[in-house]
Amino acid sequence: KEAQPLYVPSPYGLLLAHNGTLVNAEELKEKLSKKHKIHINSCSDSEILLNILSIELQKEDSLTHENIYNAIGRLYKQCIGGYAVVCMIIGFGIVAFRDPNGIRPIVYGKRKYNDKLNEYLFASESVALDVLDFELVSDIQPGEVIIVGKSFNLFKKICYEQPKLIPCIFEYVYLARPDSIINKVSVYQARLNMGKYLANTILESNIKDEIDVIIPVPDTSRNFAIEISRILKIPYREAFIKNRYINRTFIMPTQELRQKSIKRKLNIIKSTILNKNVLVVDDSIVRGNTSQYIVKLLRNAGANKVFMTSGAPEIKYPNVYGIDIPSQKELIAFNRSLQEIEQNIGCDKLIYQKLEDLKLSILEENPEIPDFECSI
Repeated sequence: KEAQPLYVPSPYGLLLAHNGTLVNAEELKEKLSKKHKIHINSCSDSEILLNILSIELQKEDSLTHENIYNAIGRLYKQCIGGYAVVCMIIGFGIVAFRDPNGIRPIVYGKRKYNDKLNEYLFASESVALDVLDFELVSDIQPGEVIIVGKSFNLFKKICYEQPKLIPCIFEYVYLARPDSIINKVSVYQARLNMGKYLANTILESNIKDEIDVIIPVPDTSRNFAIEISRILKIPYREAFIKNRYINRTFIMPTQELRQKSIKRKLNIIKSTILNKNVLVVDDSIVRGNTSQYIVKLLRNAGANKVFMTSGAPEIKYPNVYGIDIPSQKELIAFNRSLQEIEQNIGCDKLIYQKLEDLKLSILEENPEIPDFECSI
C-alpha cells in the first residue's frame, strides 16, 4: 500500500515519488491532522510530502511556474531532512526538486524527442539515464526546482535562500551503483580512491607482511579490495559467494531476521583461504553481525589469522537522513574501543578508513563539494 508514486486528486491531481527521509515527519503528520484535518494513511513520509505540497499549491490562485516555485519554497521551510522528489501534475507536467542540503541524490538527462524538442528523465542515479540512452545534463542542485511542461520546455529556479551541498557520504561508500555519477563524482573512481587510502592505512599498521591473500565481502567492497591488492602487491581472491536473493542485512528490522539472513547470504570457497592469513575487505561495519559471522566462517574453513578492514570509518551515530542505520546502542562502534570491537568481532586486527581519507577520496573527483553528511 506504500508503493510509489502516491496520488492525491486535489489540487489538479498530483502524483509523487520520493527518495529520502523527513526527520520531522511525526511533527508534520500531527500538523496535517490537527490543522488541515488530513489523515495520513501509511507509514511513508512520502505521503506527508505529497499532502504538504498539495496544501501549498492550493494557496496559489493559479498554476504557473512562479506559483509552483513559491509553493515548494514554503515546503522547504517546513520539511526537514534529505529528500529527492519527482511529482507529476496531471495535465501540466513534471516537477522535480531536491532538499536544500542536497543530501539525497537526483539527476536529470535529456534525449532528442524530435528535431526541435528534447524529452527529459529524472532519476536518483545516472545509470537509469544510461540504459535508456539519455544524456546526463546535471544533478538537481540543493534547493532547486525543475519544471518540464507539456511542451517539453524546461524551467528551473533555486527556491531556498541559502542552499548548501552536503551530500550523504554513504552513497559513495556503498549505496550507489559503481557506474553512477553523483555530484560530478564517479562512484567507481571514488571507491578506488578509498581503496588507495585504505592501503596506506594498512601499511601504517605494520601487518602487510603477514597477509597472504586479500578477499572482498561482495559486492561493493570489490572496488576497494582490488586497489588495496594492487598497491600492497598481495593476491586478490574471491572467497565468498553471495546469495543474490538476500538483501542488505543491516537494514532488516529484527536481530533474528538479520542473523538468519546472514547465514544464507554467504558461502565460502575453502581452497582460497586454507592455512592462510587473510585480509577481509568490507565496505562498512554497522552492528558487526556480518563481520562476526565472516570471521567464524573463515576460521572454520581453515584460515590462520583473520584481519578485517572497513571502507567506512567507525559508525558511532544513527543516520537520520534516509539510511536505516540503527539506534546508537546497536552500533558496534558506539562506546567501544578498537580493541573491544576486535574482540567482539573475533578478528586478529581491525583497520578502519580514516574519515578525512574517506572525504578526500571523493573530493579528488570533485573538490567543490563543501562538506558531507557523515553520521560518524
